[in-house]
Amino acid sequence: MSKLQIAVLDRGFVYVGKVSRQGDDLVIEDAKNVRRWGTERGLGQLASEGPQPNTRLDPTPLITAPLKSLIYLIDCEPSKWAA
Repeated sequence: MSKLQIAVLDRGFVYVGKVSRQGDDLVIEDAKNVRRWGTERGLGQLASEGPQPNTRLDPTPLITAPLKSLIYLIDCEPSKWAA
């Protein structure tokens, strides 16, 4: 089961997409790299309010990362991310 979340990975990588776990891997489908948050109140604002005017998202192919690279996940408000 996947859930729309922001995934913060080590080395500063931040992605948003449909996150699931497959064995020892984190899989992010329909991923976008969050290049610029564009918020005044951080990633929590981005998750709850969706992309802001200054947010920069880059489409990314399927992401598969080892679970050990995961720092944390933030649940997103799906209605704010509907494209």
